[in-house]
Amino acid sequence: MKILFLCNKSPYPPGEGGPIAMNANIRGLVDAGHSVKVIALNTNKYSVDPEKIPGSYRKATGIEFVDIDLSIKPADAFFNLFSKKSYHVERFVSDAVKNKLIETLNKNSFDIIQLEMLYMAPYLEIIRKHSNAKVVLRAHNIEYLIWERITSVTKNPVKKWYLETLTRKLKNYELSVINEFDGVATITAKDAGFFRKAGCKVQITDIPFGINLQNYEPVNYKEKEVSLFHLGSMNWMPNEEGIRWFLNKAWPLIHKNNPELKLYLAGRMMPEWLTNLTMQNVVVVGEVDDATDFINKKGIMIVPLLSGSGIRIKIIEGMALGKTIISTSIGAEGINYKNGRDILIADTPEEFAKAVSTCLKDEVYCRSVGKNARKLIENDHNISKIIGKLEGFYERIIKI
Repeated sequence: MKILFLCNKSPYPPGEGGPIAMNANIRGLVDAGHSVKVIALNTNKYSVDPEKIPGSYRKATGIEFVDIDLSIKPADAFFNLFSKKSYHVERFVSDAVKNKLIETLNKNSFDIIQLEMLYMAPYLEIIRKHSNAKVVLRAHNIEYLIWERITSVTKNPVKKWYLETLTRKLKNYELSVINEFDGVATITAKDAGFFRKAGCKVQITDIPFGINLQNYEPVNYKEKEVSLFHLGSMNWMPNEEGIRWFLNKAWPLIHKNNPELKLYLAGRMMPEWLTNLTMQNVVVVGEVDDATDFINKKGIMIVPLLSGSGIRIKIIEGMALGKTIISTSIGAEGINYKNGRDILIADTPEEFAKAVSTCLKDEVYCRSVGKNARKLIENDHNISKIIGKLEGFYERIIKI
């Protein structure tokens, strides 16, 4: 098959959740013998240097970039209040992207065009005019649910009202546009079920995030210290929200019970309030060069998410590396886990403190959770199985 990916950000380097998920499918399809072409937005929020993309990757994917400014412009944001359009989505609309699409579609014929995330949906009209390919939406999340959860915990009444307005428009757009595609591939079964109940009438399936297990070999470094760690991009609002909650509510309890324990916070785009943080035994690492090496060398992973949808890629990676992970119910959504066997679920500060104490007091149990986590990933998230399912979905859509 000939497949075009239109990505809201570069899939390479695969350094955070979205790019990792996109890159996994792109590489998997290339390795399976399909012809793949990638057009990626290069934004001020997630910018890459095209010259640093390895030649082998450029050759395999034909990747091209289109620069686009996603900065929030106060005037546009204000006047959008008087429009029915979603400001979340409108920020991604660009003449440069439209022109690149038209140029690409006029030169090439594709069987499948996959739009990565909802924010690429405005380009569906251009695609229909210039291609007969079947078009698939890869839904990494249910976008409006993320914003509903963020809005629900917002205290400032003016900000809350504004977010409610934006979220309502995003919801209306998301639930209406899904039926304009030929197929929808969600990242979890829960999200697929949600769309069905919301009125999705086109072909829909869940295609989990898959990884090449050869790239995730657990390494048992002899730890100089037992530690907690978090790894995630802090320009994604749910991550920042979760860490703020954890530091304010859970960490004081954990630190009181375990005064020698350290917490390491890593990830790109650390906000100023974190880089200036002076909290005892909390080490703000910032962006790391090698996420796999960082995870392997650290102790227990925490993922204290209070909002979000889809699946947390960093949890999948941590589990693949045999790490014991403590997360919230929301953080672990989309993973076929059993609490206490494959992962530990903690939805309150007290539950987090209890889970940490359990792991620290019983090292054998703690390690067994990590081993079970690895087995779960081997069974449910092996990239070869995932690509086979994706190929089958494409074939069904093409026949319609």
